[in-house]
Amino acid sequence: MTADAELARYRKTPPPTLSTSPVSSRSTSTSTTFVDRPRPGDGSRLWRLARDSGALDLNSSYSYLLWCRDFAGTSAVARDSSGHTVGFVSGYLRPDSPGTLLVWQVAVDESARGQGVAGALLDGLSARVAAEHGLGSLEATVSPGNLASERLFAAYAARHGATLTREVLFAAEEFPDGGHAPEVLHRIGPLHF
Repeated sequence: MTADAELARYRKTPPPTLSTSPVSSRSTSTSTTFVDRPRPGDGSRLWRLARDSGALDLNSSYSYLLWCRDFAGTSAVARDSSGHTVGFVSGYLRPDSPGTLLVWQVAVDESARGQGVAGALLDGLSARVAAEHGLGSLEATVSPGNLASERLFAAYAARHGATLTREVLFAAEEFPDGGHAPEVLHRIGPLHF
């Protein structure tokens, strides 16, 4: 199937229903978690969260350790009141568009789901990146059918009064290992902080 056909099929899918989040657009914590920069020692926990998510492409454990060292400024972790990491968002500023934060992965421990942790992670990270580097837009890729991620990014766009557009970034046939769903680019902007 071509990328155009995949996008047409994807666009026929009704948009996800938004639920309201208890976390305000400027908050960086929920009642039981706070958003922090990752440290290299967090890498093993991030790898486990990604593995246990059941939805993310799992990278090598080494890559999560490096990510926490080299991209800590554009990534965030959620820690519970005891300091235990219960979620993360990894991202980077696009080299050809430094005002665009590409969100690579988002995962929340099963015990903390449904508490607004993912939204707090995105809001806290966005505010930090905007303050340190400037931020005009956010991008993420989502596989069709990943309703939790679709809802997360639609709610983020709504909280920030930004437009969300979608287009197929990588068609299924572009993945060399086969069996991979297309990756749909969700572009959110303009953002104003």
